[in-house]
Amino acid sequence: MTFSPEQLGQSKRDLAETLKKLRKQAGLTGDRLARRCNMSQSKISKIETGKMVPTLIDVESILQALDAPPALVDEVAELTRIANTEWNASRSSWRRGLEKRQTELAYLESEATEIQYFLPSMITGLLATPEYIRASLEHAPVDASKTVERKLKRQELLYDTSKSLTFILTEQAVKWSMVPLPAMAVQIDRLASVSLLPSVRLGVIPLGVSTLRGPLSTFTIYDARLATVETLTGRIVFRNPKDIAQHQEIFSSFKEKATFDNDARDLLHAWADSFR
Repeated sequence: MTFSPEQLGQSKRDLAETLKKLRKQAGLTGDRLARRCNMSQSKISKIETGKMVPTLIDVESILQALDAPPALVDEVAELTRIANTEWNASRSSWRRGLEKRQTELAYLESEATEIQYFLPSMITGLLATPEYIRASLEHAPVDASKTVERKLKRQELLYDTSKSLTFILTEQAVKWSMVPLPAMAVQIDRLASVSLLPSVRLGVIPLGVSTLRGPLSTFTIYDARLATVETLTGRIVFRNPKDIAQHQEIFSSFKEKATFDNDARDLLHAWADSFR
């Protein structure tokens, strides 16, 4: 599925207008449609006015109640997937203040029980040393001092035994030199140390391991309700169950190729030594 950031906002309006138009063409009031779909009339109203973005399950129920033809079901389903996707540009985060982004992440992490992180290119802030975090923010055209503090504060999540945190890192991500070589050795040692925490499972994929697909993007899955994908210029948020399931499938495929526990720590210690 390809789309531009502009499409994401437009798709929500298009979806609301399309569903309202289809209901009227079927000669149904909002109340009658609501009864057929086992939804409240207020929910139908919010969907048709764009105040609420329906899930794919909601839309399938509505289209079934309207006896929509299969071709139309497929078309509206695709529109629903796009409407359940958000684009957050990096420049918007800079304008709002990068620390606000950290507050949003802290909220997502507090609400989730199981979080899965796929890191193909560099180390995430949750696992990073202060020096590594500061280096990773040097490109930002704003004061990042508060953001560094917030990132370090978020690391308390690692010690929350009510959470299940799984990190998969490629060898390239571990070795990407954001800081001088001695500091990189300290950073990699930290990964080995964090892997011993009871709430954390940390795996690494060494170079040379054969995988079925390329590690294109950093992504995070929060339970089975939300997935985020990081790019150089922003972040995409997926809420559609099928998109989340696809990311879970991809994560599982990389997890099967990863090395964990003592074998992973042996690799990390060797990589850290190579930087000393």
